[in-house]
Amino acid sequence: MATRVVTPALDQPRSWWERTYLGEVFRGLVITIAHLIKNMVDLRENRVGITYQWPEQPKPLPATFRGEHRLMHRPDGTPRCVACNCCATACPANCIEITGADTGHDGVEKYPIRFDIDILQCVYCGMCVEACPCDAIRMDTGKITDAYFEGPVKILDIDYLMKNQPADKSPISEAIY
Repeated sequence: MATRVVTPALDQPRSWWERTYLGEVFRGLVITIAHLIKNMVDLRENRVGITYQWPEQPKPLPATFRGEHRLMHRPDGTPRCVACNCCATACPANCIEITGADTGHDGVEKYPIRFDIDILQCVYCGMCVEACPCDAIRMDTGKITDAYFEGPVKILDIDYLMKNQPADKSPISEAIY
């Protein structure tokens, strides 16, 4: 049985208009001119051109910005976390490690003796915040994490997470949680 090869229509010669690509060039020019006109109108209406003198004048962060993690407190100062491992299970980067211990009383069954977040592996997706059934972990500090390019693993431990508080208490950041 013989195999028959069918050549596509691309082997046919193109017309002069197709060979010069003038249609695509004109289409690109129309798109560019449309963007130019839109930017000119926006500039005239003062909707562009805001410059921030960083670091003296930082750019305002949106209310949904995910900053560094923090652990919430109970009124007695203990962590609100019950070491259920829901946040560690939901984390796509597997950067959360929790070790729980028994409290010894009926009010709270477990508490974390170790709660570590490897900040170099974290992708700041917020899945840990959504998965927590007792609202123990939040990402509303408004702090931008430093960049680490090399060196040892950067781990945020339970002591750091308990002391990490929002940079400023704004009503917008409190309203989203």
